[in-house]
Amino acid sequence: MIKPTHYQNLQHTSAIVAGVSLFIMSIAAAFSYGYVHTSLIVNDDALMTLTNIQQSGSRFAFGILGWLVIILTDLLVSWAFYVYLKPIHHEYSLLAGWLRLIYTAILAIAVSHLVVAGRIARAGTSPFNESINGMASQSMLSIKAFESIWSLGLILFGLHLLAIGFIALSSRHIPKYVSIMIAIAGFSYVIVHVMDNFFPQLEPIASSLETLLSIPMIIGELGFGIWLLIKGRKLSLSTDKQP
Repeated sequence: MIKPTHYQNLQHTSAIVAGVSLFIMSIAAAFSYGYVHTSLIVNDDALMTLTNIQQSGSRFAFGILGWLVIILTDLLVSWAFYVYLKPIHHEYSLLAGWLRLIYTAILAIAVSHLVVAGRIARAGTSPFNESINGMASQSMLSIKAFESIWSLGLILFGLHLLAIGFIALSSRHIPKYVSIMIAIAGFSYVIVHVMDNFFPQLEPIASSLETLLSIPMIIGELGFGIWLLIKGRKLSLSTDKQP
């Protein structure tokens, strides 16, 4: 029996780290954005949003904690994807890793604005605070900054997934349907958030596209994570040749 090399062991470990991290990240994102953000933030109603945050301060704080978990797992995935896919194409896997690291830094900047919004809401209990409408406007500005900065970052995230999809398509071991799902997810993120940020006049079309592409955007990377945990951790990609 041939013993696996040190790098093969590291590659198997990276598959597990990536798969588990993506699973944890999906749960954290469903909680922080899918539940906390959508239940507390009311678009175009700053006063209601401020009231919601003040009345559900613990939920809002746990939502921020969930974003911190996402940032941490993003860092782990950046490393794990690079290590796992490096034998297929070193340059593109390095590029993909850097794109995700830059995206994660942008996400961290975005989340800092949620921290500011939470502090503004907590200041509402002080007898010396400014008018409630002024506080609501400041809090909403911080939340909008979070959404705008994160949306810009998601363009890079989409490019990262496109790079991962291209690398996966070059592999003889990764199933083509998994590779194509990743590439479609990457394209979806790029097109939706480019339209959101640079073509505001197309906002209705962008919203419809986001709804239409929401499933591939969700299952693309998560599907890869599931494959890594079930199959990928048992394979060695060291025999794959770079294109």
